[in-house]
Amino acid sequence: MSSRNFLAFDIGASSGRAILGTISDNRLSLQEIHRFENQMVEINGSFFWNIFNLFGELKTGLKKCIFDFGIQPESVGIDTWGVDIALLDRNGMIVGLPYAYRDPRTDSAMDEVFKIIPKQELYRMTGTQFMQFNTLFQLHAYKRDQSPQFEIAKDVLFIPDALCYLFSGVKKNEFSIASTSQFLKPGKLEYELQLLDSIGIDSNMMQELVLPGTVLGNIKAEILKETGSTSIPVVAVAAHDTASAIASVPATGRNWAYISSGTWSLMGIEIDHPLISDEIQQLNFTNEGGVEGTTRFLKNIMGLWLLQECRRIWSIAHNYSWPEMVEMSLKAQPFKCIINPDAREFLNPGDMPAAIVAFCRKTGQPEPETHGEIIRTIFESLALKYRSTLDSIRAVSPVEIEKIHIIGGGANNELLCQYTSNATNLPVYAGPTEATAIGNIMMQAKALGAVSSLEEIRSMVFESFDTKMFTPVDAGGWNSQYQQFIKYALTY
Repeated sequence: MSSRNFLAFDIGASSGRAILGTISDNRLSLQEIHRFENQMVEINGSFFWNIFNLFGELKTGLKKCIFDFGIQPESVGIDTWGVDIALLDRNGMIVGLPYAYRDPRTDSAMDEVFKIIPKQELYRMTGTQFMQFNTLFQLHAYKRDQSPQFEIAKDVLFIPDALCYLFSGVKKNEFSIASTSQFLKPGKLEYELQLLDSIGIDSNMMQELVLPGTVLGNIKAEILKETGSTSIPVVAVAAHDTASAIASVPATGRNWAYISSGTWSLMGIEIDHPLISDEIQQLNFTNEGGVEGTTRFLKNIMGLWLLQECRRIWSIAHNYSWPEMVEMSLKAQPFKCIINPDAREFLNPGDMPAAIVAFCRKTGQPEPETHGEIIRTIFESLALKYRSTLDSIRAVSPVEIEKIHIIGGGANNELLCQYTSNATNLPVYAGPTEATAIGNIMMQAKALGAVSSLEEIRSMVFESFDTKMFTPVDAGGWNSQYQQFIKYALTY
């Protein structure tokens, strides 16, 4: 069997990569082609993404693949984080820099929209968890602020769709990324037009929705000239990074939960149909689109963003490596204090270590005094938050949860994986770490006929990549700490 090569562009909130996937003899191998930083840009107190710089980095990745590595891929696909959008004018030009989801303009947007559409009705219409930065609330903020950019906008594209458009000239919105918006009908390839009309948004700005694995069109001629590529297709993969990651979970059946661990931790289960009820609304779970008609029933947890931001603040004086930070935490006092990772003050505080200390002070706990104590607080609190989320999932899940798969970069953090097993009293299977890129590659492969189904994708991933198993240690002690977590963290 001849090898087949696919190039995945996987862009997260802190970095991006071009990853080459090669399928040979029913196994997948990966090669990093290009890596680049991605940071929010602060301008006059607002936060944006430099989409034009990202586009340039993607073209660099394609060019490197061809000239530095000597491989012409069969196709390319792009995945990113959810909710954020680019606006296009009548000439098809992107209007300014897209806002980043951590921008404060949406701080009051949810409550404002709830005055137009009651909260319970909005959840019934969409099945989407309420987060202040959901695309619906971003659109409301554009309209409320009479944004000049929005007034001249004719089209709305989610970030990966906008990047696909820059490559191919084709404007479509992929289902999994659009399902993060809070204006799709749950589980359906359909906009909730009544909802858009209620907040004064012209539904004609929205693009046709397409399923993961749709071939959009070939790369534009000017990009072929710039990169040296042949005319290859751009595939709308599962464009939400979590959707791509879940597609690569090396599991069978449905008796498992997942944690896609990175800047955010996305924890949930894969099911056949959305779950929507008053109870689930109170738990604030979301129903997002997956591959082959599946639903990702999950909750967003703040994740390793807390640690990334602490490292950024400390980097002025201390250039800690990730292994050094783990070692520092092991030397710190266990369970000195506990935080709620999802507390609003951790969304974008500017000084994360100070925000963690302030939370502990507010909740009447001892304050962490060293960097190691802050790091340990983050790890232990995340594991306990996973336990809390698992309990909520079990309350409504149609299947028993017998194990947890941790995928993404956080699967490299063996300490956090072990803490998660301890806190949940379940076996944890860690890996693959490049889950999002793998899912991106495999959906390209499916679009071009190299694999035929989600089942075949997961079988190939299982055969191609190692996982590590963690079993619970001192589950009783962690259960006692969980009661403290409920007392000190979840009540604030």
